[in-house]
Amino acid sequence: MIRVLLADDQALVRAGFRSLLDSAADIEVVGEAANGGQAIALVRELRPDVVLMDIQMPEVDGVTATRRITDDPGLCGVRVVVLTTFAEEANVFAALRSGASGFLVKDIEPGELLHAVRIVARGDALLSPSVTRTVIARSLGVGPEARPRLEPPELVLLTGREREVVRLVAAGLSNDEIAAQLVVSPLTAKTHVSRAMIKVGARDRAQLVVFAYQTGLVTPG
Repeated sequence: MIRVLLADDQALVRAGFRSLLDSAADIEVVGEAANGGQAIALVRELRPDVVLMDIQMPEVDGVTATRRITDDPGLCGVRVVVLTTFAEEANVFAALRSGASGFLVKDIEPGELLHAVRIVARGDALLSPSVTRTVIARSLGVGPEARPRLEPPELVLLTGREREVVRLVAAGLSNDEIAAQLVVSPLTAKTHVSRAMIKVGARDRAQLVVFAYQTGLVTPG
């Protein structure tokens, strides 16, 4: 069973997500929190596999709660997915940098939500690739007001093939899809992804995508 914790200040939203998630044979909602502080406490108590975390909540917001959860070595097995609307790009970007494994928009289709929870639970994180690219591009800035790209030494450490793999991860491709495009085995693709994550210090695929945009390895659009 995939154990899920819901964190949202709107009881109606939590009830809707709970009803959907509990309808799946392999997913169980183990707790609900109305703010980030409650979410942190329940994560420590219940140790869920996945937390669906709203961003805008009273007392402790979702970005802060995400950071505290992902920074806790004792909670390394817990995956956080932030929930947002298109009006909150900067907060989403901050959440990804804080260790979130991905994000969902609240009008997500029921089947996509179930699929997303399963993906994150198995450690494959970044959700809704097309939306992710849009959010990160807007957060970094485009046009004449765009922020300058960072050039960290970690980028130099990547081989040509690893850079290519990172670009494909940023495009939302899974390991199997990367393998098919590069004509290599899925295990080889997974190895390339893992080595790239280690070299750049990315906690998961979500942070690897953030790295790709920050360094200019992938450009908006």
